[in-house]
Amino acid sequence: MEFTNGTVQEFVLQGFEVGQLQRLLLLALFVLLYLFAMAENLTIITLVHLDTHLSRLPMYILLSNFSWLEICYVTSTMPRLLFDLALSNKIISFRSCFLQFYIFFSLGSTECFFLSSMALDRYLAICHPLRYPQIMSPNFCYALVAASWVLGFLAYIVPVTLISKMSFCGPNLIDHFLCDPGPILALVCPPLPKSPLISLIFMDIVVILGNIVFAVLSYGSVIVTLMKNSSQGNRGKSFSTISFHLLVVTLYYGPAAGMYVKPGGETDSNVTKIVTLFYTAITPFLNPMIYCLRNNQVKEALGRLWRRKAIFLKRRVTT
Repeated sequence: MEFTNGTVQEFVLQGFEVGQLQRLLLLALFVLLYLFAMAENLTIITLVHLDTHLSRLPMYILLSNFSWLEICYVTSTMPRLLFDLALSNKIISFRSCFLQFYIFFSLGSTECFFLSSMALDRYLAICHPLRYPQIMSPNFCYALVAASWVLGFLAYIVPVTLISKMSFCGPNLIDHFLCDPGPILALVCPPLPKSPLISLIFMDIVVILGNIVFAVLSYGSVIVTLMKNSSQGNRGKSFSTISFHLLVVTLYYGPAAGMYVKPGGETDSNVTKIVTLFYTAITPFLNPMIYCLRNNQVKEALGRLWRRKAIFLKRRVTT
């Protein structure tokens, strides 16, 4: 353990306390999850950019950028976790720890804003269909994407900076597989300053609860509109699409709200690790399948791309 002026200079990530065999099994499982999440999201990005029809649709502009966000999100935690499981090197420097803390939370808050942007898209498409093409232009979609990234990375600058200025007296063991604020704050020298904690809780409430409220209002308006105005056939098709959006929102906000929107933060460490693993590794793996599994437009685009590839290969063979 290294100290300078009474402050810890490096931390140890405890991770998952399991035996050698279980550690190797976890390593294999997480490698597969990471590779599949990367492959699925890269497939969506490639498909949207190569297909001229999908690349003009607002929902798919947002979805392709959301897939890029998912790649960044899972990469902010999984490589470090895989490295620790493979080599049992759990030491992380003070600066690296807080850099991971900031990037992880910034990407998480960016995802909140992305989910709100996608909720806005569905609200305008179903509740205001005549104005939808004018409002949700490609330029407006890219403006929503840029705003989501900027707001996401601005939100936690102050809380992370304030927490990094606090004194850490040891021990330097973080009871987690990443640099999460709960285990980090448990290592702060007493008494615990109130301003960093208040700042962090305030941003959690604003970002998470604010976007949850927006999503609930948007999808609530969509459901009411569908019940009032849609025919039976169109209603079933629209509800099928909205149900997938609601599933993604629930899978993300449920664990996130339970983890961070509470003042005390008293949660069993093993439960904390499992819940964190769910929304950092499993949801980026599930989201592409949820959005595209029963999506006819995606299936048709895959068919067009496959036929183009087959024609290209046939021409190369004949020449």
